[in-house]
Amino acid sequence: MKQRRLSLALAGAASVVFLVGTSTAAPPQPVAVQEGPTYVYRVPAPLGEKAQDLLARGFDVLEQRDGDDLFVLGSKTTHTRLAEAGFTGQVESVMAPPSAELKTRGYGITETYYGGYRTIRAHYAHLDQVALRHARLATVVDYGDSWRKTQGAGGHDLKAICITRKGPGDCRLTPTAKKPRMFVSAQIHAREITTGDMAWRWIDHLTQGYGKDAEVTSLLDSTEVWVVPIANPDGVRIVQSGGDSPKLQRKNGNYTNGPRECPTTEDPNAQIGVDVNRNFDAQWGDNGTSADPCHQVYRGPKADSEVETRALEKLFRGLFPDTRGPGLTDPADPKTRGMVITMHSALNVVLLPWGYTTTPSPDDGPLRAMARDMAGLAGADWRYGQPGELLYTAGGSIDDWVYGELGVPHYTWEIGNWQGDCAGFLPAYSCQDGHWAKVRPMLTYATKKAANPYGG
Repeated sequence: MKQRRLSLALAGAASVVFLVGTSTAAPPQPVAVQEGPTYVYRVPAPLGEKAQDLLARGFDVLEQRDGDDLFVLGSKTTHTRLAEAGFTGQVESVMAPPSAELKTRGYGITETYYGGYRTIRAHYAHLDQVALRHARLATVVDYGDSWRKTQGAGGHDLKAICITRKGPGDCRLTPTAKKPRMFVSAQIHAREITTGDMAWRWIDHLTQGYGKDAEVTSLLDSTEVWVVPIANPDGVRIVQSGGDSPKLQRKNGNYTNGPRECPTTEDPNAQIGVDVNRNFDAQWGDNGTSADPCHQVYRGPKADSEVETRALEKLFRGLFPDTRGPGLTDPADPKTRGMVITMHSALNVVLLPWGYTTTPSPDDGPLRAMARDMAGLAGADWRYGQPGELLYTAGGSIDDWVYGELGVPHYTWEIGNWQGDCAGFLPAYSCQDGHWAKVRPMLTYATKKAANPYGG
């Protein structure tokens, strides 16, 4: 199989490749590569049982596949853990040691980190500024509190913005709205910083284009567009605290679960928190999740345990009526309105339900057709399909909850890739122009489809 070289932002290539032994072999020797705090390992894990076993053991499996190989983010000692679990693999790349950390620059709406990425403070100031400058179009909605805020330990409001040519009844939390709704959220996984920037640009594209761009004007005259630029602010606070060396926090900030602290001596890359995108009450606890609080895909002590999860579910129920029966094989009402997009990084794929199984959903035909259209708009290097067709299966996801509970089409977009200068979770900020050129037409398409997604 062709061995493709991955790269991370700030990454250097490994100077020596090693092979990890199996659990019955002698313990592997220390990694003879450039020193660094974080490594990417290429691990043979074909679709099916082997891939799910890798996930179930709590490794930080990236949203990337190359043939039969998956990729694992970890520390220098992760090779030993892989060997003990019976996996073989090799070092693919090594993140360079952190430089001297430079904290945020600017203040308020101008506050940035890591070369231009906006902080939580900047995102929320941006929402307020947009609502003030475009009062006939935009409304900011506070839909809950982050976990740390509920504990009196700092934290943040959970905020959305509704954008439309406002008339009576618009932007209200009622599922009987006159207009169809398009919903997009970003940074539910905090370290996927590209997605927050895409949300910022989408908000500006709509509000600044209204009355000037015929397509934008038509969209906002007929549709409500809802945007959550940061779905996991406690996690993003940890990411941005690294300044010019952002921390790779995936989960939220809830540190109260489990008998031991994270990180551990065994796994220095382990994290506190719950993976919000494994905590939804949709096949919760199924494949691709972990009961270990330090694992990256820790699902939480029970379904909907996290305030961020419950707040999103309440928001969705306030925006969309339930148009699907209770059975897994019940299709959505053909007259269902609405579209929901959750942005992630980095793989250049459009993922559709179901995510917990490779069995097609009852609306697989139209869902797959729309996924094909969106991937086609993004470019020839984009693919589409169910997670189990392209990566692995996972329960408790927002994808399966939105579609399964409400019948509304939900898509996960994995924006970016793991190759080249703009790869990984932490691409240089200059890379976002290229990402936006692909994402903008996809967002426009999804907004147009909100009025009649299953109707062709």
